[in-house]
Amino acid sequence: MFDGTRCVGVRYLRDGQPSEARARAEVILSAGSIGSTHLLQLSGIGPGAVLASRGIAVRHDSDVGENLQDHLQLRMAYKVRGAKTLNTMANSWWGQAKIGLQYALTRSGPMSMSPSQLGAFARSGPDVARADLEYHVQPLSLGAFGEALHPFPAITTSVCNLRPESRGTIHIKSADPMEPPEIAPNYLSAEADRIVATRSIRLTRRIMQAPAMARYRPEEFMPGSEAQSDEQLVKAAGDIGTTIFHPVGTCRMGSDQRAVVTPDLRVNGVEGLRVVDASVMPSIVSGNTNSPTLMIAEKAAALILGAAGS
Repeated sequence: MFDGTRCVGVRYLRDGQPSEARARAEVILSAGSIGSTHLLQLSGIGPGAVLASRGIAVRHDSDVGENLQDHLQLRMAYKVRGAKTLNTMANSWWGQAKIGLQYALTRSGPMSMSPSQLGAFARSGPDVARADLEYHVQPLSLGAFGEALHPFPAITTSVCNLRPESRGTIHIKSADPMEPPEIAPNYLSAEADRIVATRSIRLTRRIMQAPAMARYRPEEFMPGSEAQSDEQLVKAAGDIGTTIFHPVGTCRMGSDQRAVVTPDLRVNGVEGLRVVDASVMPSIVSGNTNSPTLMIAEKAAALILGAAGS
């Protein structure tokens, strides 16, 4: 809600009924790269042409929803022999019960661990000065998130490009706040990202063919060893690639006129409104985004407390 150019509160639904909350000082928007973008655009802050086409009165024209970045993970999967994996340990109600009982009695076993049992950083090639790939390795495999585990022993070696050049967008579809926005990540749209993707698959294959892995006789089935040429590998990357849940950049911080927030996280074009989440990152970090987001929050807290005391 605005009084002129000043943000004075928010409107929301509570038990299905419209409600309002008014701010004595500032409104802090921390809904993430997707949610903060959606709410700002619904409030008239964003690309003028996009908002006007959705029936939203433009309050301030800026690049809200542009500059979307994410780490695309390529989920390569291998059948293995002579090793326990969650595919076989949890493929029945009895197996799931054993896992649950082990955790309940000893606080150990699969339920005491994160899904990714191994993480590693690597360079995609000798011409890269510092690590530009990150691995998350899981003792399981499945076709897609939400699907059942495969019925055979397998592991997944997810590898992502840490410094993607591809940029996407998030735009509202309508003025209805209940309608989800349109997310277009544009993965692999940059030639450099396609090169890194092909290198990532080839490097993973080299690792899985190393002597230390020979006893497990790994057999690639995602994407499949038939993909060999650059063109085939780019297509394979698109087939097996998915988000690693690191969207950033849609409310980027900067000093130029199109920047969404200033260096102290105030939304350009209005007063009394800040964005505090991963959306303010101008470019994605070379690693997981959780800790950097906590750092943004700590810095924002100091800025807000400083402003309150001045």
